Order: sequence, then C-alpha cells, then structure tokens
Amino acid sequence: MEARIKTPEELLKYRPLRQILAEKGTAVYSVGAADSVYAAVTEMATRDVGFLVVLEQQRLVGVLSERDCARDVVLKRRSSSDTAVRDIMTRDVVTATQDDTLPRCMKLMHDRGIRHLPVVAGRDVIGVLSVRDLLREIVAHHERVIKDLEFERMRMMLGGSTY
Repeated sequence: MEARIKTPEELLKYRPLRQILAEKGTAVYSVGAADSVYAAVTEMATRDVGFLVVLEQQRLVGVLSERDCARDVVLKRRSSSDTAVRDIMTRDVVTATQDDTLPRCMKLMHDRGIRHLPVVAGRDVIGVLSVRDLLREIVAHHERVIKDLEFERMRMMLGGSTY
C-alpha cells in the first residue's frame, strides 16, 4: 500500500502547549505580594529570570517583571526594601491553559503587549511561557514544515503517493 500525502492540516499543525511545557520544564518562580521589591529582584537575579508570578496562599494574584521594578521603583526613587510587591505588581494577569494553541498565545501576548504568559491548570500555575519560548517553537515548527514539505515533494516526484 502506498503512503498517502499529508494534508495541509497535518503539515501545518503546531505542537500542543502541553508538549512544549513538558520539554521546557514547569519551573515557576514566585514571590509573595507582601514581599519587598528588593526580595523579588534578588529572586530574579538568583534565578536569572526577569519575571515572577505573585502568589498568595498558592493562588495567582499578580505578576512582576524587571520592567515593573525599574519603572515603578527606580524611576520614582522609591526604596525597593520599603516597597511591597503588591504596590507595583500587575493584577490583571493574562493566562493560558495547556489546551490553548501556540497561535492563540502569540495573539494574546501581542494584543496585550506582554512578554510572559503564565500557564494555569485550574487555580494552579503550572508554567510560564515567554515570547522567546514561543519564538523558539515557531522556528522549530517552520523547520519541521519545510522538511516535511520537501519529503512530500520528493514522494510526489517519485510517484509514490495517493490522497
């Protein structure tokens, strides 16, 4: 039996977020809302990240980025030791689930002007995706699509395909 040619949907389908997260790892770095901005920046430096989720009783209540710290503390000449994370965190958090698609996540990030997207399962934060993570996945996806298209083209040229 001859192998059939892949459909466009099969060739162009992105990997599920569940799979992307499994490969990336699900480390989630967090800080408490009552913690000082100094403690948060220290945690970011220790973890070599620029983004933390803010949790209260294991519930997502906000997010904090290095940009938040720079604009809302440094540029306003506030003390990072005396400023609580809750005073500068972003409270209206945009999230994704493992069932969301990569294109939907890119659209969310673009439309909302954000660089990090916490991934939740119910009330639990199970991962964080960055623009860099999604870009890496898109590049790998396009490399797979090109490879698959080249393979399908060769099969068609050799006459070994059926729809």
